[in-house]
Amino acid sequence: MSKIYGKIRNIIYSNDNGYVVALFRVKKVEGNDMEDFLNKTITITGNIININFENKYILTGKYVEHYRYGFQFQVDDYEVESITDEDSLIEFLSSSLVKGCGEKTAKLIVDNLGINALDIIKKDPEKLYEIKGIPYNKANKIYLSICSYKSADEMLLYLKGLGFNINECSLIYSKYGEGSKEVIEHNYYALVNLISFNRLDHIYVGNFNPKSDERINACILETVKQLDYKTGDVCHEKNEIYQDFLRRFMFDLELEIFDKHLEYLVKNKDVIREKSLYYYYESYEDELLISDSLKEILNNGINNNLTYTKIFRDIGENAITYNDEQKEAIVAALNNSITIISGGPGVGKTTIIKAIVNAYMSQNKLSKIEALQKIALLAPTGRAAKKLASSTELPAQTIHRFLKWNKELDNFQVNEYNKDFHNLIIIDESSMLDNHLFASLLRGLTTKIKLILVGDVFQLPSVGPGQILSDLINSNVIPFVFLKQIYRQSSNSYIPYLARDIKEKDLSLNYFNKKDDYTFIEVDKHNIKSMIKKICEISKTKGIKENDIQILAPMYKGENGIDNLNYMLQNFFNPKDDKKQEIVYGNVIYREHDKVLQQVNNPDCNVFNGDIGYIMKIDKVKDKSSDRSKDVITINFDDNYVEYTRDDLSMVTHAYAITVHKSQGSEFPHVIIPVCSSYNKMLYNKLIYTAVSRAKKSLVILGEKDSFINSISNDYSTNRKTGLKEKLMNNK
Repeated sequence: MSKIYGKIRNIIYSNDNGYVVALFRVKKVEGNDMEDFLNKTITITGNIININFENKYILTGKYVEHYRYGFQFQVDDYEVESITDEDSLIEFLSSSLVKGCGEKTAKLIVDNLGINALDIIKKDPEKLYEIKGIPYNKANKIYLSICSYKSADEMLLYLKGLGFNINECSLIYSKYGEGSKEVIEHNYYALVNLISFNRLDHIYVGNFNPKSDERINACILETVKQLDYKTGDVCHEKNEIYQDFLRRFMFDLELEIFDKHLEYLVKNKDVIREKSLYYYYESYEDELLISDSLKEILNNGINNNLTYTKIFRDIGENAITYNDEQKEAIVAALNNSITIISGGPGVGKTTIIKAIVNAYMSQNKLSKIEALQKIALLAPTGRAAKKLASSTELPAQTIHRFLKWNKELDNFQVNEYNKDFHNLIIIDESSMLDNHLFASLLRGLTTKIKLILVGDVFQLPSVGPGQILSDLINSNVIPFVFLKQIYRQSSNSYIPYLARDIKEKDLSLNYFNKKDDYTFIEVDKHNIKSMIKKICEISKTKGIKENDIQILAPMYKGENGIDNLNYMLQNFFNPKDDKKQEIVYGNVIYREHDKVLQQVNNPDCNVFNGDIGYIMKIDKVKDKSSDRSKDVITINFDDNYVEYTRDDLSMVTHAYAITVHKSQGSEFPHVIIPVCSSYNKMLYNKLIYTAVSRAKKSLVILGEKDSFINSISNDYSTNRKTGLKEKLMNNK
């Protein structure tokens, strides 16, 4: 860490949380790396409360590179430089910070009260009023100015004394101001909206009674909240909450005492009890909103009585022959205010979406430009959105982008107060919808819409809590069409039939026989990596490109884990070459032409969790304001070129092999799936089914027969505990 001393000259940017980008004139430095900036003006970034240009600041931090704005001093902590002599005190009192006090009055105050004048005046203002030559009105202005100046500084010292860092102090002070101390003393865990619970709880334990009622209540509430994400359930049994609470926070609390605290949370409506199950209040509100919103959409009166003949006479679409299930799905979607269309791979879901869009445009006489204002095509992931756009020839986007997700604030700008007004909403890959995302979408829509949910209900459930698609179907409240008929791609096509057999747990002996698009290779678990490499070598000789091959595995660690597979496959597909630039991040080497996976949503750059791209360039770029160079990594995500710095590499990982969960919403021409006993219980029916259904042209499963067969009957992924189905059935 380095220290710089000086004054803030100008604020370039600031937000409500105290974060600033500013120009700072450096007068003194501590740290060899900052000597070049002595007596120069540099850019600083960080949280600084109540900036005054007259103040002298001591900033602690480090000089870092920003991929877009160049080098900046990143402030990790700061303090206002203390006034240590009478001349500095006179300079401060006569500055613009203290109203009503010129240099003559300042000297008078210092002569009478000395170097500790500020503390004396704040504690005993009468001392100021007693000074001869200073009228009462002027003295009062000086007193109020000093109080105002000192309060923020004292609050900062109080918060830092508890153990909060400067960023946390800024968040708290920006939210609560001079009331921060009162909040901490009377409602400490209300700060959880600003600071992570674990961090907040750690500071609480260091300063207050760790067995207080306040902490026990907060820890129980946090347990209920975290259980949602740990289990995928939206509601929980009491004993489940109790056991997880004891394990998570190491409390020695009897069940009887726990019950009293849980009842307090129920009475306070922080936890909602429904029958014998308990909800985190936000999860309950989301579930209730989904039920109520869907009821309103169902009753919105936007229903038609169109026949298949009428629909397709208007379209004039004769090139495609639809089977009876597909016709039923198209007619239902255009006639009902809400429709669910579900089915496995190869049943024509994408074809149906395109037909629905074309029919809707024809009925409403919409040009493609007009359709953009009326039709919203959505998907949970970026790759699924791109696939949807390709099939319909209309723009599609992720739900997060449609709702204008604010990454910093973690909220949606399209919401109940700022609604979207599209008329037809189609959501593909709806099995990936979780409780909160679907509720957020419905908050941002009017109820005067047609809503169509398309997806495979037998795939893996959403990563977040809930089982939206399954609950909607099983409620029997929403019009639903299930597509069963599989379209063969060739006389020996097998992938969609294998997926169906896995789903039905009725694996025929055919699974071992080679097909046009499918091969099972029996191999010992210790030879899986070498066999995958051999398959890739053969694929290359057949002219198959590496970006068309995707390995799907269930876990990261172990001999056949994704980390090891990626290391091996990088060296095969993209070996070290003096012509290719490299960068080391942690224990991973990234080099030009590497295949990478985005792991977090970044709507500002239109890149989302699950998107796959390729590193095009790794450059050393000189910053314009200094002689330093920075690493810039350019990644191409389907012709969307995004620049990353070294620190941004935490957002990506190699993608030669990825998890099955990350593959959801995507299709790959050629898929390889290893199965072996070392994956343990991670091999289960829905995971294997989802992996198999990702393959478009060819599928290779390799490994141990017994592991594959056992995975088909393993129902590790069970139904989740939710109340949505019942709410829908009781809300007709």
